[in-house]
Amino acid sequence: MRGGAEEPPGPEAQALLAGLLVDPSTTAVVTDFDGTLASIVEDPPSARPLDGVPGLLHRLAQSFGVVAVVSGRPASFLAEHLRVPSDATLPTDRLHLIGLYGLESIGPDGSVVLVEAAAAWLPVVAETAGRIRAAAPDGVLVEVKGAAVTVHWRPFPEAEGWILDQVAEESSKTGLTVHLARRSVELRPPLSIDKGTVLRRLTDGCTAACFLGDDVGDIPAFVELARRGAEGLATVGVAVIDEETDPEVAASADLSVTSPHGAVGVLTWLAAQNSSEG
Repeated sequence: MRGGAEEPPGPEAQALLAGLLVDPSTTAVVTDFDGTLASIVEDPPSARPLDGVPGLLHRLAQSFGVVAVVSGRPASFLAEHLRVPSDATLPTDRLHLIGLYGLESIGPDGSVVLVEAAAAWLPVVAETAGRIRAAAPDGVLVEVKGAAVTVHWRPFPEAEGWILDQVAEESSKTGLTVHLARRSVELRPPLSIDKGTVLRRLTDGCTAACFLGDDVGDIPAFVELARRGAEGLATVGVAVIDEETDPEVAASADLSVTSPHGAVGVLTWLAAQNSSEG
């Protein structure tokens, strides 16, 4: 469901978030996409951001030092569905669309920029995806994303065991690394790049930062956020939880909301507070 009311943060959450507003020009606002800005859906390629999200990102980027969406989605998908209105006043160097957990991003000219070390793995990923797709039972979704391949069992839960065995075999054969997610598993190049390393880079020079996420792939970002907090940044981790959420996700964050509407409510509150204080 894309509609529905935003859920504003309560007083305790607002008190935690207030540290992000001391100097918005040096604050980083970083968020996941699926399960955070968009509801989880049965058919992953059909996921779309909640209504108003592109415009909200636009408003945030006008005043916060860094605004970023860091996702397992391809960067091109993020650009297609999070395109902000054309506006000469938009500080585009503050708005980052980063895909495949940091393996690619949208460059200043709108093109997709792949991490150089990942390029050599493109043929390996393509061949691996081809083998999995050829052997997969009907109903299994094999999503090829350039430098990564994700196999989903949400549409066909009976295939979970087969998928995990097949992916483990391919990992052993190719050297690609296995990453679990919501009702899915992904194979990616064995590079030291994840949402934590991305968050570290994005928050360089910042005085405050927040991260919003919902899945185990977001835990490295929450861990890095805590590390940045220990170094003196004002930080807030926001977990978006439901009945599928791994308990470690909520345990890694400072506060929790119960749906993407809650996550968007947090971002909307930040944008409104900063506007009213400006």
